[in-house]
Amino acid sequence: MTIPDITLIQVCDFVGTLAFAISGIRLASAKKFDLFGAYVVGVTTAIGGGTMRDLILGVTPFWMTNSFYLICSAIALVWVIVFRKLLVRQNNTWFLFDTIGLALFTVTGIEKTLAIPPADGGQFPFWAAIIMGTFTGAGGGVLRDVLINEVPLIFRKEIYALACVIGGVGYYIASICGLPQIPCALICGLTVIATRVLAVKFKLGLPIIKGE
Repeated sequence: MTIPDITLIQVCDFVGTLAFAISGIRLASAKKFDLFGAYVVGVTTAIGGGTMRDLILGVTPFWMTNSFYLICSAIALVWVIVFRKLLVRQNNTWFLFDTIGLALFTVTGIEKTLAIPPADGGQFPFWAAIIMGTFTGAGGGVLRDVLINEVPLIFRKEIYALACVIGGVGYYIASICGLPQIPCALICGLTVIATRVLAVKFKLGLPIIKGE
């Protein structure tokens, strides 16, 4: 792996971890969790999706060999405590941090999957990388919603995990067009953000399966 690849993953990891941890802690604060409970929700939101990805890929979960993610979640807790009046009272702050985390972790999931060779050598196909990117982006949000006793966003009409898939397709199209890694990652992240914003703004969603 080249130095630019490592730098990109580290930047996405840091910003994504901070953003997702803030989104989880912010919702826990609105539910009146204590400090420890809020921290647990924040950590789970930040590492949940990546843990699912690593277990499926058969590698050691990333946070078990690097305390950075736990420390970053603690920084997020302090951030929410300091700016609690602004973050807890305004619903758009949760959406902002959640969308940023979703986009960056989708990129990280795709990048890490393509960087890990399967057992028989070679490289995972890109469709597998898109699925792992979706797990990385949306998985933490699912666990967060379960912990705070909410129906996970991916099970509602609102577009959430599908935004990760669309972003992953954008990454793939950019890569087969010959664009370098960083532009591909930017296209992926911006596509995820644009999809989420447009879906919420115009109330776009998938059809609901009816029981009758």
